[in-house]
Amino acid sequence: MPNPGPRPPAAPPATTPAGEVRPEWAPPPTSPAPVTAGDVSGERAQARLAASLRTLELTVRRRLDGLLQGNHLGLVPGPGTEPGEPRPYQPGDDVRRMDWAVTARTTEPHIRETIADRELETQLVVDLSPSLDFGTAACEKRDLVVAACAAVVHLTRGGGNRVGAVVATGARTERLPARGGETAARELLRRIAGTPPAPEGTRGDLPGALEALRRPPRRRGLVVVVSDFLGDVDWERALRALRARHDLLAVEVVDPRDEELPDVGTVVLADPETGHRREVTTTATLRRRFAAEAAAHRARVAAALRGAGAAHLVLRTDRDWVADVVRFAVARKRGWSGGATTGRVPTPAPGAATSPGASPDAGIELRSAASPGPFGRA
Repeated sequence: MPNPGPRPPAAPPATTPAGEVRPEWAPPPTSPAPVTAGDVSGERAQARLAASLRTLELTVRRRLDGLLQGNHLGLVPGPGTEPGEPRPYQPGDDVRRMDWAVTARTTEPHIRETIADRELETQLVVDLSPSLDFGTAACEKRDLVVAACAAVVHLTRGGGNRVGAVVATGARTERLPARGGETAARELLRRIAGTPPAPEGTRGDLPGALEALRRPPRRRGLVVVVSDFLGDVDWERALRALRARHDLLAVEVVDPRDEELPDVGTVVLADPETGHRREVTTTATLRRRFAAEAAAHRARVAAALRGAGAAHLVLRTDRDWVADVVRFAVARKRGWSGGATTGRVPTPAPGAATSPGASPDAGIELRSAASPGPFGRA
C-alpha cells in the first residue's frame, strides 16, 4: 500500500485553556507538544508548531501593517540620531530638538525631526520559565510571549536590521545570534517557540539572561525583555546596566489569575517555580489580600522598569494583544513626534476586547501623516 505521506498539520484548537470559544485575536498555541505513542519522532508536533507560527506570522502582518499603515516608528524607543526635516514646534515636542537656525530665520519655533538609526540590532530577552506555562483566558502566557516576539521581529526587521535572542527557562539559557532576513527571522521564532519547558520547580533566571546579553559588549541597539516579571525584582540592576548602551522595551505578559483569585471554595495553589503546593479556601479576605499583594508587586515592577529607563508594554491573555501593541506604538510616536500621527485605539475592559465573531479591529482607528518609516525614508 503506498505511503500517503505526512498528515497535514492540525488547525489550532478552537477553544481556550478555559474551554471557551477562542477569540479571533487570540494567538495560536505554540507550546511544544509532549511526545505521544503515535508520534514518537515528534514529526506531527513539529508540523503543528509550524502551522501555528505561519498563522501567527499572517496575523501579525495583516493586522499590524493594516493598523499602523506601514509606519512602525513608534515601537522603537527613542527618535533616532539621523537628522531629518524641520517642522513647526507643537506643544509636547522635546525642546532639545529645537532647530534654532530655522527658528531665527522664520521667526517661528521649529524642531528638527530625526530618523531612527539604520541597521538596528534588536536583541530579545525571552523568559520561558515555568510560570509562563500557564493561562486561564484566551491563551497561555507562553503563547503570548511568542506572539510578542513575532510582533517585535516583524516591526524591527528589514533595511539591514538584525534580530537575535537570549532564551532563558531557568534550567538553561540559550543565545541565538542576531541575523537579518525573513528566513532567519522565521528560524528565530521557531527556536524560541520550540524551546522545551523547564521542569516544574525550576526557578526562572531573568537576571542571568540579562547578564548574558551584556557580555561581550554589543553595539548599541534595542533590547526587548519579554516576561511576566513574577518573583523577586532582582533584575533591575542588570537592566540598568543594559540601559547604558541600549534602548530598552519591557513587554509584561499578564493573566487574570496573576492578579486575583476566583471564588471557588477550597483549591490547591501551586508555585510552578518552587513546586510548593498549598490548599487554601478562597474566602473574601484571602482574595482581597491576594489582589492587594499582586497589585503591589506589579507597581514595584513598573517602578523598577521606569527607574531602568525602559518603555513598558503590557499584554494580557484576556485582551486583544495586537490592539495593545498598536496603542503602544501610537502613544510613543505621539509622545515625541509632536502629532505626526494621530489615532484612537480604545482600551477595552479585560476580557471584553472583542466578542466572538466580531472583527478584532473594530473600533480601532489610525491615521498617519507622511513621515519617515522606522529606519528612514524608503
